[in-house]
Amino acid sequence: MKIGVVGKGGVGKTTLSALLARSLADRGRRVLAVDTDSNPNLGLSLGLDPVQTEALPTVPRSIVVGSRGDLTVAELMADYAAKTPSGVAVMSALRVTEAAAGCTCGGHATVRSLLGEALDTETDDTIVDMEAGIEHLSRSGGTLAHADVLVLVMEPSLKAVITARRTIALARELGIGAWIGVGNKVGSDHRDLLARLCADNEVPLDVVVPLSADVVEADRLGTPLAPGDADSVWTAVESLTDRLLETASVPAPQ
Repeated sequence: MKIGVVGKGGVGKTTLSALLARSLADRGRRVLAVDTDSNPNLGLSLGLDPVQTEALPTVPRSIVVGSRGDLTVAELMADYAAKTPSGVAVMSALRVTEAAAGCTCGGHATVRSLLGEALDTETDDTIVDMEAGIEHLSRSGGTLAHADVLVLVMEPSLKAVITARRTIALARELGIGAWIGVGNKVGSDHRDLLARLCADNEVPLDVVVPLSADVVEADRLGTPLAPGDADSVWTAVESLTDRLLETASVPAPQ
């Protein structure tokens, strides 16, 4: 299963990607999490320390389709993925290390190539934590063109829901036939608001992850959420995992 986690900036994609990856790994699945943020932090949410996260090598475009395009997936994983304490392998596809370095098009092309490879020889699930917005879906070929399903992450705001609506339109053009709408950081007083915004914009709201002080504190400290904290958040993530596994077993609509 190849999963793209997408949404407006600040909605909690990285945190949710990490929780989802951990949930799948806890079920005995081999999970690769790919960080496409030019300022990568997914490793922190999966239990790497700052030094380990900073040391993650970025996968060069040439490794996937260039002079070493014959590299096996096992070799690629060995050289560029790090195992985290959560049991999830993490890989960095983008990194900006200097000012005025130009666009990150090569990194997005790398992600598209990675998803087009036979990753199932080494992984059961690949989760791509995408950069904010929808630009990655508008690139030539689409960064997530090979994704099986998109997780549309939304906070309770009109801007976040509109971003999800636009994402769905672009996903259809790319031939991605499955998506799951996830409300994230939703307080009890904003649940109805988010439901109404989604209904008005014809965006599905399949799972709601509640606002949690434990998640906020973990993000502040740059540490993974402990299994015993935020039971309601973990319950929602498990529900999302169930839906993804169900979606993956159903053929995409024609």
